[in-house]
Amino acid sequence: MTIFAITLLAYLLGSIPFGLLLTRAAGLGDIRSIGSGNIGATNVLRTGNKKIAAATLLLDGFKGAAAVLIAAHFYPGCESVAALAALLGHIFPVWLRFKGGKGVATGIGVMLGLLWPAGLVMLAMWAGMAKRFHISSLSALVAFGFLPVDVIIFGRADLALFALAIAAIIFFTHRANIRRLFLHTEPKIGHTHEPAAPTHGQ
Repeated sequence: MTIFAITLLAYLLGSIPFGLLLTRAAGLGDIRSIGSGNIGATNVLRTGNKKIAAATLLLDGFKGAAAVLIAAHFYPGCESVAALAALLGHIFPVWLRFKGGKGVATGIGVMLGLLWPAGLVMLAMWAGMAKRFHISSLSALVAFGFLPVDVIIFGRADLALFALAIAAIIFFTHRANIRRLFLHTEPKIGHTHEPAAPTHGQ
């Protein structure tokens, strides 16, 4: 498989909108019409269906890891390219007019595929912060903010620039959340949100 084919496959994997598909299959309607309007697990949780939210979280993470592992098998050396393509596919899915999720679960998934110890640290940091503060965006920002340090600690300094790029993307997708965090108006996990807006929300 060529690097173009791997990149395209990774993007298409990343662009599968599991949150939207699962909520529709469960009879919960269009997830984009509630809460933040996002297709990610945090917004799915606002439907009150914890099982569907958990399934969304797992599948969004799985597609990121799968993209990296497929690249490693068919085109070793382009795993980082596939990881980035999968993440961008989730954030900008062609099927949804390039309006997808914020990339947290998929971002953790690609790191589990690339460097699983760093991925586990990210997951632990996200879970720990979420348990302590009950704010998904804050948890994600902390977990991804430390990612460049994590990869260096685990002996993969060659991934530092990639990790920095991933962190920058996540901070960009959370720019509205960052403003709300400073204003102390960011909703907690499971709480209702402002009416769905055309921008991304987690």
